[in-house]
Amino acid sequence: MSKHIYITRQINEIGINMLREKGYHVDISKKDRPLHKDEIKKELSKKKYDAVICLLTDHIDKEIFKACPTAKIFANYAVGYNNINLNDAKKAGVTITNCRGTSAHAVAEFTVGLILSLSARIVEGDLFVRKGKYKGWKPDLFLGEDLFGKTIGLVGSGSIGSLVAEFLHKGFNCKICYSDVVKNPVVEAKCNAEHISLEEVLKNSDIISVHTPLLPSTKHLINKKNIKHVKDGAILINTARGPVVEEVAMIEALEKGKLRGVGLDVYEFEPEVNKKLMKMTNTVLTPHIASARDSARNEMSELCAKNIISFFEKNRAITEVK
Repeated sequence: MSKHIYITRQINEIGINMLREKGYHVDISKKDRPLHKDEIKKELSKKKYDAVICLLTDHIDKEIFKACPTAKIFANYAVGYNNINLNDAKKAGVTITNCRGTSAHAVAEFTVGLILSLSARIVEGDLFVRKGKYKGWKPDLFLGEDLFGKTIGLVGSGSIGSLVAEFLHKGFNCKICYSDVVKNPVVEAKCNAEHISLEEVLKNSDIISVHTPLLPSTKHLINKKNIKHVKDGAILINTARGPVVEEVAMIEALEKGKLRGVGLDVYEFEPEVNKKLMKMTNTVLTPHIASARDSARNEMSELCAKNIISFFEKNRAITEVK
């Protein structure tokens, strides 16, 4: 019997074509925006869908599973999975998969781009020129900071953090330290990285880069209490998930000069961006696009399809979240 798949928003075609080549029927939301929960429930109740591809903007919980009890696999088109209630999925007997490993290079390169933009004040200079303020070269115009030889502190050392460490250590002779619940012997061997506590990372790093998933244990991992340990004049980068950093505490550290700058691709109350951040010149703010490459999006689409196909053909998914 042919399988019926629902996708909550248009994604790259490669995975869709893989599913259709298997003879699966694929329905895709026609709305170019995130669906509200009631809309997802309504769409999923129209047919006896066997699988769903959802996006990080979809909030998936017991209400969604109840609306479509026939769907026993939800493939999340994202590396993170904080948009899905895993306990509800377990109770409903639903397998959840993610796209881990598909966007590490893209996000790592983007992270380095944010670091360079802040260190060299590239965005400030760009805006200065666009506003017609450039009247000629000056020796003290937008003086930046060297990246070469700086100490980089990673909060999380998974596939993305490890690549950031490698790029900066090998490319800019940066010293690498990191905090994580487990040691990473690969990044230690490749980058002579030191595994230390989060407090020590905050104290010792010129640039702090966040690369941890959003879990109950990592929400506000960087917060009002421990941000006081940050080295004066440090830069904070977050390309992971917004709520890992307590936004109010971060803004206060910026206002007081404790932090010299921040580069953010994610926000605590996304898509809302704090107005104070937008008024600051020492911030680089991007709209959650760190993984926005065709290469990464194709890999994500392909992996979602492979997970669904493997689930039906081999009774197990490739990248199941447990």
